[in-house]
Amino acid sequence: MNPMRTAPYGSWKSPLPATAGAGIEELSLSEGVLYWTESRPEEGGRSVLLSRAPDGRVRELSPPPFDVRSRTHGYGGGAFAALGETVVFSNLEDGRLYRLDGGVPRPITPPAGARYADLRLDAERERVICVREDHSGDGPRDEIVAVPLDGRHPPEVLFSGPDFLASPRLSPDGSRLAWLSWDLPNMPWDGTWLWTAELDAAGRPAGARRVAGGPSESVLQPEWSPRGLLYFVSDRAGWWNLYRLSPYGRAEPVCPMKAEFGVPQWAFGLSTYAFAGENAILCAYTRRGVWRLAVVNVADRRISPLESPFTHVSQVRAENGEGAFVGATFDGPPRVVRLELPGSGPEEVYRPAGPEVEPGYLSVPEVVEVPSGDGARVHAFLYRPANAAFTGPPGERPPLLVQAHGGPTGAARPHFSPEVQYWTSRGFAVLDVNYAGSTGFGRAYRERLRGRWGVAEVEDCAAAARHAAAAGEADEERLIIRGWSAGGYTALAALASRGEFAAGASYFGPSDLEAFVRKTHRFESRYLEGLVGPYPERADLYRERSPLHRAGEIRSPLILFQGLEDEVVPPEQSRLLYERLRDGGVPVALLEFEGEGHGFRRERSLRRALEAELHFYSRVLRIPLPDPVEPVEITNLPREGDAP
Repeated sequence: MNPMRTAPYGSWKSPLPATAGAGIEELSLSEGVLYWTESRPEEGGRSVLLSRAPDGRVRELSPPPFDVRSRTHGYGGGAFAALGETVVFSNLEDGRLYRLDGGVPRPITPPAGARYADLRLDAERERVICVREDHSGDGPRDEIVAVPLDGRHPPEVLFSGPDFLASPRLSPDGSRLAWLSWDLPNMPWDGTWLWTAELDAAGRPAGARRVAGGPSESVLQPEWSPRGLLYFVSDRAGWWNLYRLSPYGRAEPVCPMKAEFGVPQWAFGLSTYAFAGENAILCAYTRRGVWRLAVVNVADRRISPLESPFTHVSQVRAENGEGAFVGATFDGPPRVVRLELPGSGPEEVYRPAGPEVEPGYLSVPEVVEVPSGDGARVHAFLYRPANAAFTGPPGERPPLLVQAHGGPTGAARPHFSPEVQYWTSRGFAVLDVNYAGSTGFGRAYRERLRGRWGVAEVEDCAAAARHAAAAGEADEERLIIRGWSAGGYTALAALASRGEFAAGASYFGPSDLEAFVRKTHRFESRYLEGLVGPYPERADLYRERSPLHRAGEIRSPLILFQGLEDEVVPPEQSRLLYERLRDGGVPVALLEFEGEGHGFRRERSLRRALEAELHFYSRVLRIPLPDPVEPVEITNLPREGDAP
């Protein structure tokens, strides 16, 4: 056994590459067959549809160049549905729905002008019910439509009117339909309405009525029980809990808990519970950011936790005593898991290709809580440096990467991340922060960010960084903040308003909030009214909190990453900030990626971004690298080897 070598933190040689590997996105269970989509960076980020038969045989169903995704509402989801031998999916390139019965997929929707999501098959009427985002008029509009499976007739509109629609769900006997709606400026985690309607002989809704929800109640994931009772998730009591609609129209709590049984509806098709039988619900819930599996007995409303190694659970599906979900652990990536109820433990049935980490190079997170400026307790996951071959010099503390997740209505996820391990195996510590506005901690914690975006979450990230440094976990002179999307904005806002951070990285984060409001997509067009204030009435706040307008206050080095096909945060946001910092003498770098949108998917892009970020830190923090990486041009920083 070779002895451990001593080397500066951040300079350790690591066997872990700058790659993410494939990922599991959506999952379905139908008549014992599992279906899922797998994102493949090595294929340009293409999402491939696969299936697993009860005998364990795994097949690839969607041939190239089909990409099983949707752009509906910008973030898609619910991109396929399967029932028996019939599969229908959305193809990203043209937005059309395709039917797949073996062989070559064939289109069943017109060639242009619409996007489809949240697909549900109505076998009795030989159609698929889904949400259509129609782009053929003056502006996009949402409709619930019925698409004939033979494609011989155009889709039929079943319901329209509200700004946004989601989650059409057909009752088991096919006689009723439930769905969700919300109107601007609300986002689906602010307030939604739950609707139901009887279906007439032609399958059209009659007498649609709102049965739950409201402008200040977030209702998620309506589902019908096997005998036709309507269940849903609501935060009416402060936490996303399970409810059911009684025969008398009252919303009854199923098992009230100070825990979250829901996730923010950024995408379609999200699922945290499903019926495994008439009286059994397989569900997932989270406390302190860690997810757990359980079974709810509907008859006595008793919840029974299930033994499971998984710390993050998503895409919960069930039928006839069988359950399935996407599960991940601290030490392993997401994989497809099934289980039989009652009695059997979870069984991993599929794991996508990806980097494997030997135990000596694995950093397992510690759940931490720290006080913030408003008296709240801030939640985070701390990952310490881990490398079987290296240790840091005595008395030296590691540089710390403070991560701000996207959203901001999102959460740091407690599962294996190749990106986090890339950093920790090289001698960096990582602090993944669930700042104000994060989900999983109740509605009050989410609403700590209301009107305070750019302030509250920045203070939380700074407080978490100071706490880590004071506890001896990090070098207070080498605190770094990084984030993507809304987290990228948080990184920029922190550099513009605080002095804790020695450097930062923003992945496609908005720098000009006014420009964001004017140019972003419809789904988030009024999101900032809740996060900042009404616009244009409070345009002063938007300018005050825009890093672009405070570029003169940014003195720490910054690296910017931007996709050139980003419809959420247009590329000019990063370009303008780069130019102002360049002209102001700040060390700054900008990397733009062709073919990438709001979130990088291609292997080449993912690798280049991480290696460029590592090179950037090595230069601005003077950390020697054990291996050469492709350099990045940093404006206003002397080149390596130049005299100071």
